[in-house]
Amino acid sequence: MSGARVARRIATAAAYGGGGISLVGGVAVGVLLTEVQLAKRQIGISEDEPPVADGRYGTAFGTGDRPPLRLGFLGDSTAAGLGVHRAAETPAALVASGLAAVAERPVELRNVALSGAESDDLARQVSLLLADTVAHPAPDVCVVMIGANDVTGRVSPTTSVRCLSEAVTRLRAAGSQVVVATCPDLGTVEPVAQPLRWIARRMSRQLAAAQTIAVVELGGRTVSLGDLLGPEFAAHPKEMFGPDRYHPSAEGYATAAMALLPTVCAAMGVWPEPERVEPARRESVLPVERAAVRAAKEGGTEVASDEAAPRAPWALLKHRRRRRIAAAEPEEHASGAPGTTAGAAAPATGPTSREHEGSAGAETGTGGTGAGPAAAGAGPSGDGTTQS
Repeated sequence: MSGARVARRIATAAAYGGGGISLVGGVAVGVLLTEVQLAKRQIGISEDEPPVADGRYGTAFGTGDRPPLRLGFLGDSTAAGLGVHRAAETPAALVASGLAAVAERPVELRNVALSGAESDDLARQVSLLLADTVAHPAPDVCVVMIGANDVTGRVSPTTSVRCLSEAVTRLRAAGSQVVVATCPDLGTVEPVAQPLRWIARRMSRQLAAAQTIAVVELGGRTVSLGDLLGPEFAAHPKEMFGPDRYHPSAEGYATAAMALLPTVCAAMGVWPEPERVEPARRESVLPVERAAVRAAKEGGTEVASDEAAPRAPWALLKHRRRRRIAAAEPEEHASGAPGTTAGAAAPATGPTSREHEGSAGAETGTGGTGAGPAAAGAGPSGDGTTQS
């Protein structure tokens, strides 16, 4: 059975309450479980807490009459930023900084992601975001990063996609745009050996494709993390993965955030590129199932509904130009407490101490050149910070 048909079956079963669908058949259970245990011993379990990045970004743009944009982050340890020690290095902070710079408006970030979360925790996270819309209006745009723990936890893909669909439905009903970073390719994790590596890759990609179909048909957009954005991770695993060799490092999170930012900006209508298809960039309009499978195989690929045929099962497959995200650390006052960020953080013209060739420090989108926008006032301010 083709990948497109499998993905459609999972998405359809999730929509209509069908039972679980096995993604891998004919594999010796004893061998699989042995490989799982070996991988867990090598990876280990991190007991660190991700840094809290909630707050206002882009304070330098707060002089106009327009209110701040509201950004919500949901999902698992990747969305929370587990593996780094500074708030400015988390993907949520990086996306908030970039969105503020592109939109030239402050961005209020609230991150409710939970390390270890599976898709069934999204209901709780959505409730946290929407609990008090008077004091905290619904986010203008939400980013969801989920799926890896569903694969490793052997959650039924149908259940996983159904939980994600319900979360997207609630967020869209509240007026939020939704961008989902689909399940990453767990076959790239170094300690995972064969045959588990092959199984993990296949399960990850099929879940990612099914997530894409469900989200796009609900009016959201997806960005494929695929093999965690490709050759950079394969060529520089020690730099792109954190100490546990499972969660991304600061460079890895920056690479993922660079891929997410254009889609988040496009969802808000502030990305300076047209929505039309550019064939020279291998973009096209495809049946949503085919677009989903292609995206799952190539990290950084966006899939969105085709506005020209919103009721038909067609989708836009895009490879947007990525731009550097220049994150600024909050000022440290004499007391040592973080305060507001002073001024703008200009984009670097060469690699910094944490950048290397092919990593997040350079623009890697096809056909793009030059550095992206500066993240003015990118650090979270000391005022109005809301912790989840």
